[in-house]
Amino acid sequence: MPYIGKQPTVGNFQVCDAISVVNGQAAYTMQVGGSNVEPENANHMLVSLNGVLQKPGSSFTISGSTITFASNLATGDVIDFITLLGDTLNTGAPSDDTVTAAKLNNDIISGQTALTSAPDDTDEFLVSDAGVLKRIDYSYIKDSGATHIKLITTTVSGSSVSSIDFDSTYITSTYTNYMLVFNLFPVVDNGTPLVRFSTSGTFATGSSDYGHAFYGDGGTDENDNSRSSIEMGGGVGNATGEVASGHALIMGIATDTMFTTMVHNTSNKTTSSLHGYRVGGGSRNTRAANDGIRIFFDNGNINVGSKVTLYGITQ
Repeated sequence: MPYIGKQPTVGNFQVCDAISVVNGQAAYTMQVGGSNVEPENANHMLVSLNGVLQKPGSSFTISGSTITFASNLATGDVIDFITLLGDTLNTGAPSDDTVTAAKLNNDIISGQTALTSAPDDTDEFLVSDAGVLKRIDYSYIKDSGATHIKLITTTVSGSSVSSIDFDSTYITSTYTNYMLVFNLFPVVDNGTPLVRFSTSGTFATGSSDYGHAFYGDGGTDENDNSRSSIEMGGGVGNATGEVASGHALIMGIATDTMFTTMVHNTSNKTTSSLHGYRVGGGSRNTRAANDGIRIFFDNGNINVGSKVTLYGITQ
């Protein structure tokens, strides 16, 4: 069984090597087989001097591997034997905050190591079942009803960026559908937010790679099957607080069995500080297993403070 502190030596009887007495000396080093030994406790030793068993504490003391007799020994004295009996019961009590993680066995539950990713289904947790401590696999307690799994939030800080990209680290076959929730600030006035998809890390940028359709404020609408990207909103002003906010659902992105399609609902402040909105959608015109999403503006960078959160949709 594991111990807190030093594990006791149980039943490990040892006879120390012979010790030659030095005239006028009280302290001697104890060895077994030529190596220093440290008894657990003076009370767990048998020491014979001149044929008389010595009393621990009053006749001798120990410190580490050193035994010190109560008085200096003289020529003619004989240390008959020193027998170590081990430590049969006393485990001792360590001082507060003296037991470190390095002194614990690997199977001790200490909480010293942080889990840096979602648990595997076979990872185990401790639960109390009517007062009885039991272990249970994560697969039995995870929230299987969750449909939107947050994967990452990207926030633009420090300086503006040309695009916000989500690569194959996040766009995988684990999810067929994804959702973007966004707040986008343009650097250049009247910026239109756009979306592209990539295959094998290369984004499709051809003039007819996408098609889109939308209905917007003021009764504006458009249906165009020859686009180099999909519009995800109307022109956004770049004055303080003017932003394109909304969400987009992207379906069939990581499979080539269907066209990758996107629907969005976007609200924004226009260049004239009026309210604008777009409801629309689009698709990539070639069936492909995509592994990336790029969000950008048509005429400038994405400004500091912009934020996009990517979710994987399980159902």
